[in-house]
Amino acid sequence: MQKEEVKEKIAEEEFRNTISIVKSDGKRKWIYPKKPKGRFYTARNIFSIFLLAVLFGLPFIKIDGHPFMLLNILERKFIIFGILFVPQDFYLFGLVMIALFVSLFLVTAVYGRIFCGWFCPQTIFLEMVFRKIEYLIEGDYLRQIALEKSEWNAEKIFKKTLKYIVFFGLSFVISNIFLSYIIGIDELWKIINEPVSQHLTGFISILIFTGIFYFIFAWFREQACTLVCPYGRLQSVLLDKNSIVIAYDSVRGEPRGKAKDKKSLNLGDCIDCKLCVAVCPTGIDIRNGTQLECVNCTACIDACDDVMDKINRDRGLIRYDSMEAILNKSRLKITPRIIGYSTVLLILIAVISVLFALRKDIDISVLRTPGMLYQEMPEDKVSNLYNIKIVNKTFKEMPVEFRLSNMEGEIKLIGQAITLKPLEIYEGSMLLILSKKNIKMTNTPVKIDAVSGNENIGSIESSFLGPQSRKQE
Repeated sequence: MQKEEVKEKIAEEEFRNTISIVKSDGKRKWIYPKKPKGRFYTARNIFSIFLLAVLFGLPFIKIDGHPFMLLNILERKFIIFGILFVPQDFYLFGLVMIALFVSLFLVTAVYGRIFCGWFCPQTIFLEMVFRKIEYLIEGDYLRQIALEKSEWNAEKIFKKTLKYIVFFGLSFVISNIFLSYIIGIDELWKIINEPVSQHLTGFISILIFTGIFYFIFAWFREQACTLVCPYGRLQSVLLDKNSIVIAYDSVRGEPRGKAKDKKSLNLGDCIDCKLCVAVCPTGIDIRNGTQLECVNCTACIDACDDVMDKINRDRGLIRYDSMEAILNKSRLKITPRIIGYSTVLLILIAVISVLFALRKDIDISVLRTPGMLYQEMPEDKVSNLYNIKIVNKTFKEMPVEFRLSNMEGEIKLIGQAITLKPLEIYEGSMLLILSKKNIKMTNTPVKIDAVSGNENIGSIESSFLGPQSRKQE
């Protein structure tokens, strides 16, 4: 009896030694999920339409003629919500990215892999766009399986050709939108309207991105989630028994059996219809517990709720819940992990907020040229040479002048007057000339104001190297 129990236990856990999309002989197992329907699927449809509208609409939004969102990796120029980030702001950009990752860890620790099911572009495009087109052209899962197994006749050639042409066209559109986030919608418009010879690099980039998206959504599909995406593996570290995930209530559902045998055999609510498996886009059985392949798409919840309605049982046999709550009927606990993530996130938000408040549109650096001594000048004056560096983080052109504010003196630019162009980094030199009577020590503190028009855009404190004044006799 003990040996039989051990064998049964091993059989139950065998799913953990396999991947749902791989057959026993190592070949790929194609997934044909049943078309889902239900309250969660309707909610995901509405939310996906909103996210897709945002994704496709953001590149067209401009503020004062400039993109609202731009991620120009090539030129190291980022515009996020209308705020321009140049290479000098990368520390801010890095902190924001770290905060986003910590937020993802916190959400995962509390709500599991909810990002994958509701927010991830891979899931939204595959399940809410490409899969819907597949259902429209080839029918539901049983028709798709039958079509795949059938011989190549006129119907199969027509449907497969039409599907892949539409898939390629959609991939082409997505690649254009993707590229618009990198180079901007205006540059993309030039690639579209002007001769290919003038924008060969851009045209080749569009074709490459189109090929990548077509490969992912037409062939690679759920493998991107189960084999490639590192987040799926991270969840095994981030989740614990208190995390709210899509879970099967084994206490209520077991032992499984047909509805007509429930009273006589004292069975649970699960009638073993396997519809939760049929609708799963990654091919898993959620009744085996939380698994790496589960993307929290809620399709199994809708399928199970529909069955429960038909057999007059309460909904929620599969639901959003934690394993601790299912087994012990307890509520969500604030674990040390949640406290830790929340604390780190709050600290990051506070630091980022302060740095954003202190961030200036113009960065100005004025430093005395290293290794240069002071120079004696006529009329009992002394000069120092300074290096200037100005970073214009705005889209505006502005003239810049320097004035000495804490004492009398003269500033002479070496070269032409400074007029900063948008996003320009200016580097130059200037002479600061002081009368010897104003020099009280070897290193005299000086304060230099940078002015654009009538606006003070920055104040710089430095030192002036000069001969030490003689003591009064």
